[in-house]
Amino acid sequence: MVPVRNEEASIRILLETLLTQTLRPKEVVITDGGSVDATRDIIEEFIKAGAPVRLIREENSLPGRSRNLGAKNSHSEWIAFTDAGTRSGPDWLASLAENLGDGSAVDVVYGSYEPVVDSFFKECAAIAYVPPVASTAEGPARPRSIVSALMRRKAWEAVGGFPEHLRSAEDLLFMNKIEQAGFRTVRAPRAVVYWTIQPGLGSTFRRFYVYARNNIRAGLWRQWQAAIFRRYAVIMLVALPAIFLGVRWLIVPLFFWLTLLVARATRALRQNRQSYPAGIFRNSLRLLLIAPIIATLDAAAFAGTISWFFSDKLRLAPMRHVRPNDDSGE
Repeated sequence: MVPVRNEEASIRILLETLLTQTLRPKEVVITDGGSVDATRDIIEEFIKAGAPVRLIREENSLPGRSRNLGAKNSHSEWIAFTDAGTRSGPDWLASLAENLGDGSAVDVVYGSYEPVVDSFFKECAAIAYVPPVASTAEGPARPRSIVSALMRRKAWEAVGGFPEHLRSAEDLLFMNKIEQAGFRTVRAPRAVVYWTIQPGLGSTFRRFYVYARNNIRAGLWRQWQAAIFRRYAVIMLVALPAIFLGVRWLIVPLFFWLTLLVARATRALRQNRQSYPAGIFRNSLRLLLIAPIIATLDAAAFAGTISWFFSDKLRLAPMRHVRPNDDSGE
């Protein structure tokens, strides 16, 4: 099941990799949430060619509603979820399904994902903000994600599906509900989906601005922005003596801020040393780029939070839905 909107640049490779799986899917259900580009035309090409693809057309649909419509209209007991802008490894579906077997008590299987790092910037961005690989009972994998998941229909139904009012973070709330409901979950580290990340600082800022705003809407502020605000509160305290000592004192909080950025970048490099091994020279170059990427993420977190406060909390501006692949989001 795939939610899409304005994905003409990536939908073809996604469908090709889904339809050539070693375990061929019985159907590929795609919900288009209102594309204005050639996305629907490309999907129709596959349908006319006889591929087991179903297209659900919906206007102005956010990801949660698109996922729910796709799941509702699927015909299988087991539903696999992935996202637009990705491509699946050839054994993705087979790896997700291999732990099931007859009479299995498993309800949910989470695979893993890898960012596509086809440029130095993307490599550094992946180190800066993509969660590192961690040990699981089934082997090393990145944290759970709906971008690579397989679950019983009854699990989706039991928790009421995905929240439909969020541009992002709807998957986090859904997975939390699955966990709280007590469904048995396992990991399939070899079920890998390859995920395209943003290619520059501007697009990274816009994406995380949307994430930040919706993260608060989802009630998940403590899981991301809270730590950032605490850091900058300390920096502001360090800057206070400038009131009495003059503007020259501001070099102290500036130095403190830069030191924190370098420390966070160094920590990210250390956490990812197994996934992205490199020598001292390359890591030094990475450090010079990872630090401004982290600063960009911080700025996006502040901007998204401020936008939420004025537009959502105080309701001083009308809410608008963001198209998935315009300049304001993914």
